Amino acid sequence: MAIAATPIDDVRPKVRAPRIFRDSVLNLLGLGIPLVVALFAIPPLVRGLGTDRFGVLTLAWLVIGYFSLFDLGLGRALTQVVAAQLGETHRDQAPLLVWPALGIMAGLGILGGVVLTAVAPWLVHSVLKIPATLRNETLTAFYILGAAIPVVVVTTGLVGILTAFHRFALLNALRVPLGLFTYLGPLAVLPFSHSLVSVTAVLAVGRVAAAAAYFVACSRLMPSTSVSELWDFREVRPLFRTGAWMTVSNVISPLMVYVDRFFIGAVVSVSAVAYYATPYEMITKLLIIPGAVISVLFPAFASSHRTDPKLLAALLARGAKYVGLAVFPIVLLVTAFAPEGLRWWLGADFATNSALVLQVIAVGVFINAFAQVSFTLVQAVGRPDLSAKFHALELPVYIFALAWAVRTYGILGAAVVWTARVTLDALLLFATAIRLVPDAAALRRRGLIIISVSVLCLALPIAIEGVAWRATLAVAALAVFSTLAWRVLLGAEDKASVRRLAGAFDVGR
Repeated sequence: MAIAATPIDDVRPKVRAPRIFRDSVLNLLGLGIPLVVALFAIPPLVRGLGTDRFGVLTLAWLVIGYFSLFDLGLGRALTQVVAAQLGETHRDQAPLLVWPALGIMAGLGILGGVVLTAVAPWLVHSVLKIPATLRNETLTAFYILGAAIPVVVVTTGLVGILTAFHRFALLNALRVPLGLFTYLGPLAVLPFSHSLVSVTAVLAVGRVAAAAAYFVACSRLMPSTSVSELWDFREVRPLFRTGAWMTVSNVISPLMVYVDRFFIGAVVSVSAVAYYATPYEMITKLLIIPGAVISVLFPAFASSHRTDPKLLAALLARGAKYVGLAVFPIVLLVTAFAPEGLRWWLGADFATNSALVLQVIAVGVFINAFAQVSFTLVQAVGRPDLSAKFHALELPVYIFALAWAVRTYGILGAAVVWTARVTLDALLLFATAIRLVPDAAALRRRGLIIISVSVLCLALPIAIEGVAWRATLAVAALAVFSTLAWRVLLGAEDKASVRRLAGAFDVGR
């Protein structure tokens, strides 16, 4: 696929409602298509690898994601700073910032790979309850992941560049194959090998191929620059100032997301990790919806917060509205039919052990979806220190509560504590976002009321045992929700965008 170069001067942030809606849909498709494939790929992976090996594979996916934190916030900072430049008069400065930053990120990724390689024996032999027969496989798999960390870190920067330039069509054209390969790659290995080494090697190769494609895209997007300018690392200093506090969140936030699995693996068993992580991974994939929206909003927030506060408030309200409208009906269906869905998808054992866990985490995912919008605004307007301080305060409390809950209540305790933590985080971030955008003060009371009522509706099915009663509640709630959404929450521009989207899928027209 040819990628045409685009002059910097031709790039303008697109913040109009129809463009936000369109780019959000593109992001949702780019993130959602692999999710659909995962629903069908995970059951044969569980059967082919076995519960213990699949539990280790979920830890491998975790490691790939978490060690991207070694970018020290530069990936997110690149998006923020470059988007701000594109919104002002310094568009020709972007290449002088981007290429040195990528060089530094590569070095940081190498450091991350060395760290993972060094701690891998300790994790495998002392921390995680890996069966003795799998320890050599798991250790080798961790070494392979360590070699792939530099590629993962650089990729975060390349994605940040495409995001700053609002190249969401191109970004998602590259993102979909990588997402598919994450699940189909290991599945393709099963006829030849059930070894974790083979599976992990395939994942690493996929990451390298994806990074190469992202690099080509960014190279053709950026204008040519002299070699001396490309490696002038003085230009990167603003990124470190912007990314310093982002790094704190980048370290702590993923730790709070993933540490539960390590507690479960250390205290209970690797099989329990599978019973917890599988429904967790399935339901938290819904966060691709706010992810699709905030990926568009982040550069828009960054380019408009100093010049148009009213637009910033409107973008915050629109982002929260899109996220709530998209996530609520899905989470409602999950909480209403979790036991039946897990039984159909993964069998009776998962339905017995994971249904209540899935329901509790689903409510937390709905709350966390709103928190993503506020978190993005706080970082985009140049106050990542606030969100970082919140995370630093939450971490010790969360770890203490998690350790007690896992020992006392097992994986259900982990689910309850996780949901409580994201609820506290959402409240703090929402209050901060309202304070940073004075024109958004009117959202405070209305937003809290809407979210509280929604959470109550989502939690009710957890207390109802009969599937018929749960189905009745779900149908009634969806009917009321649909009516209110169309008549009250969606404005004229929103309805027009929905109609255009429906028309695009109407093959009969």
